[in-house]
Amino acid sequence: MHAHSLALIILLLSTFSVNSNATKGFSIDLVHRDSPLSPFYNSSMTHSERVQNAALRSISRANRFGQSSSMADSSELVETDIIPNDANYLMKISVGTPPVERWAVADTGSDLIWFQCSPCPQCYPQNEQLFDPKSSSTYASLSCGSEQCKSLPQVTVQGQSYPNCGTSNECMYFYSYGDGSYTIGELGTESLSFGQAALFPKRVFGCGHNNNLAFYQNTAGFVGLGQGPLSLVSQMGNVGRKFSYCLPPISQQQTTSTKLRFGEEATISGNEVVSTPLIPRPDSPTYYYLNLEGITVGQQTVPLTSQGNGNIFIDSGTTLTMLPTSFYDQVEALVRQAIGADQLIVQKSYSKLCYTNAKSIQNVPAFVVHFTGANLSLNLQNIFRFISDDVMCLAMLPTDGKFIYGNVAHIDFEVEYDLDQKKVSFSPVDCTKQ
Repeated sequence: MHAHSLALIILLLSTFSVNSNATKGFSIDLVHRDSPLSPFYNSSMTHSERVQNAALRSISRANRFGQSSSMADSSELVETDIIPNDANYLMKISVGTPPVERWAVADTGSDLIWFQCSPCPQCYPQNEQLFDPKSSSTYASLSCGSEQCKSLPQVTVQGQSYPNCGTSNECMYFYSYGDGSYTIGELGTESLSFGQAALFPKRVFGCGHNNNLAFYQNTAGFVGLGQGPLSLVSQMGNVGRKFSYCLPPISQQQTTSTKLRFGEEATISGNEVVSTPLIPRPDSPTYYYLNLEGITVGQQTVPLTSQGNGNIFIDSGTTLTMLPTSFYDQVEALVRQAIGADQLIVQKSYSKLCYTNAKSIQNVPAFVVHFTGANLSLNLQNIFRFISDDVMCLAMLPTDGKFIYGNVAHIDFEVEYDLDQKKVSFSPVDCTKQ
């Protein structure tokens, strides 16, 4: 997507009884999109097909990220549930008055919050009825001269410049994602709410009337969690610009939900917390760029010295970690050498380094990712992933596009994004107990 980061799919739950002055925290289940708990569960899709789709999304995001533009006043603590989908996670949110309950993609790699709206001359298939802004008493259009409209990415598509003025001077936007998906529509303001605990009135919200999602059909839209001014985290007022999550192992995601937390509740603590600075990138203000200094495999460290400061971004919506080709080749060679088992060549697969089963990987080396100020020791589940019942492959790929720290590497880590303190923090934990 712009970036589909840990692309979280958010269940936007409109609930009329939301109280903006109530509890200091609340939660919404985060469920794997491919889980039987998910409304998008497809029982006919095989595990191999899901893995291939996730790899394709990772490659697509790395290649396309950045090609187009990057596109509160309630409780101090906000927590919402997240539903994982390998690369995508579902979470709950409410929109409009009266509220409308929908699933949408929660994406750390983009900013705009939007739904498919009626009328919709060109929409992708959606399970639920389209959101109708005329049926909401709290929806209001924003003018094309508004500051919110001016903060949208400026792009030209088929000779048409965006953002532009509609027939009534409303703000018309074009917003695209790293996998080629896009939405075209009208920018307005609307009430957003989460469960019974928090109401955010007059938040910037996009009504998409011409939409194409490459991998996320049936969802109502997107909730951007990026660093830009239009993202959910930037529009949470007194809650503060901070959020965190903790992703359980893939094997547990079929039955285990997790939480997306905001504000003070998002703070992680303990002796094992390490932090690395967020690196500002004026050319990519949405993404959470970090500085990757190198990776240690066993006793050997491969330095990453030629990519400059802020050389990789962390993305909850990308499954695999995408590394510079020459750097990846050195890391893979060390992993292969340390394991020593016969490598399996998998036909018609994007994976590069595979083995027949977990038992063949007896000599898993120490694997440490070195960010500036933060050394992360990864386990087997962060380094390899099953692409079928008996084949495991390295959860990393080479790319000549954007470099991404994907969500497999986040498993069993609390990950906190603090925009005000300009840092990302990590703490190794058992995420099934969070």
